[in-house]
Amino acid sequence: MNRKELINTYLNFFKSKKHAIIPSSSLIPENDPSVLFTTAGMHPLVPFLMGQKHPLGKRLVDVQKCIRTSDIEKVGNGAHHTFFEMLGNWSLGDYFKEDAIKLSFEFLTKTLKLPKEKLAVTCFEGDNDAPKDEEAAKIWLSLGIPKDKIAYLPKEDNWWGPAGITGPCGPDSEMFFYIGSGKPSKESNPGTRKNEWVEIWNDVFMQYNKTIEGRFESLKQKNVDTGMGTERTVAVLNGIYDNYMTDVFKPLIEKIEEISKKQYGKKKDETISMRIIADHLKAATFILGDEKHIAPSNVDQGYVLRRLIRRAIRHAKLLGIEKNFTKNIAKLVIEIYDDYPELRKNEKFILDELDKEENKFKETLGHGLKKFEEIAKDKKITGKEAFLLYQSFGFPLEITEELAKEKKIEFREKDEFNKEFLKHQDLSRVGAEKKFKGGLGEISEETTRLHTATHLLNEALRRLVDNNIHQRGSNITPERLRFDFNFDRKLTDKELKSVEEEVNSAIKKALAVKRSEMSVEEAKKHGAQAMFSEKYGEKVSVYSIGNYSVEICAGPHVKNTKELGKFKIIKEESIAAGIRRIKAILE
Repeated sequence: MNRKELINTYLNFFKSKKHAIIPSSSLIPENDPSVLFTTAGMHPLVPFLMGQKHPLGKRLVDVQKCIRTSDIEKVGNGAHHTFFEMLGNWSLGDYFKEDAIKLSFEFLTKTLKLPKEKLAVTCFEGDNDAPKDEEAAKIWLSLGIPKDKIAYLPKEDNWWGPAGITGPCGPDSEMFFYIGSGKPSKESNPGTRKNEWVEIWNDVFMQYNKTIEGRFESLKQKNVDTGMGTERTVAVLNGIYDNYMTDVFKPLIEKIEEISKKQYGKKKDETISMRIIADHLKAATFILGDEKHIAPSNVDQGYVLRRLIRRAIRHAKLLGIEKNFTKNIAKLVIEIYDDYPELRKNEKFILDELDKEENKFKETLGHGLKKFEEIAKDKKITGKEAFLLYQSFGFPLEITEELAKEKKIEFREKDEFNKEFLKHQDLSRVGAEKKFKGGLGEISEETTRLHTATHLLNEALRRLVDNNIHQRGSNITPERLRFDFNFDRKLTDKELKSVEEEVNSAIKKALAVKRSEMSVEEAKKHGAQAMFSEKYGEKVSVYSIGNYSVEICAGPHVKNTKELGKFKIIKEESIAAGIRRIKAILE
């Protein structure tokens, strides 16, 4: 079974169980400032997990494209990926633990026909916050999973959430497939012999709400959130224990073999480099191909994108690849994932940006070699100097070591380099993945007010500056809103002042904020604004603010504009060609 077959089988199975299929959301979270990328299927659904009504009902199913960079250094083994697709089914206050587990078991054993004797599960072992999840274990036992194949593990393994400081959370039950030789022994399960098992699915039971005081209270609306990694499951179904040999990676590896004239699987270092190149350029292609038009830069998503491209180029250099090659890999990614029309639509942008970044980095490498020559005059390189070459010029430790060896220069301070590197890694992780505190996991009063204010700002810009202005993205923290829109010049002080006054005038009118459900076509007829480059389901939520603004939206909203306070623009700037950004606060 290949990737497309698995996705279709999964969606159709849950559709037959009365789940509505929802489209994959953007890789850039629309209203969640706590992360730079959509890292799981739950991200676009947080408002609905918090109790907001979803226009397509209480049972949903999807395949969500995701990016995770927290374990970027682990990429290179057979199972970690930066970009991946997460299959998920959702119950928003409908079915709970028993039905969720039974549906999972039926799909694995009857639809995918995985042998029961090669399955094992884990359940939450319990702690001071919540009891041992014996309920889940009993359900697994009733389905025929033996007692010795059920492992109880702590919170770090079998608990999800909350997404922010407070909010929905709960125990989870993970499903594993045996990848050891022969049949699993009685003693073997994911708690005793982890290396013999691979996780393929996770059922999260959101049954608690974590309060600001740190208490765990039972939720009124109990939800189920599940996640199955497409790449891992395809590997398991085909008896492949190297994800890079599945249909979503093999063509990329073969192209890298052809360009580098090296053989995958022959030498460990070269195999790791090929995996890193394939993984990172696939992720880069999807970030560049997203409708939010992210380009390489030194901040936020653009910084992560640049790091992925440059890391791929560095590993290509280790394989002896000297010519520009990144767009050859990107073209294959676009072919493999032809069910994502945004990739084909943005193909020129993807290929141009990769080429530009490759040329820029080659220049940087040239400067780095000059710096190396300077440092090497002393016939000794310290760990801190090796780290400077890494941080400022993108030199991996291997290149510095190779150059030192060639020049017969002493380099023994690997530990000092690693110390500096770990320090930097921690800072990068905080900078790249926990950029802002909070997030939709909390849906605080402040973020709700600021989110509603973006609707007024969007309409004011269209009315007073240019009717062709459309939202290109937004980011909201409890302190401020950030609103991106298409426009090809700087706004004048007079324009900014009039927009600010217009928004405050709408606030003073105490306009009612109302939600209704309709199709996208109906919403367009009603004059609703939206990021129409986004994909929507059959029905959408449409928010009207009096007769002033109409928008398709899934974020949190106040009930009346009088709740907003005073709107104030604090900055207006360019963030890309033809894209402007306004930062504003509510006083």
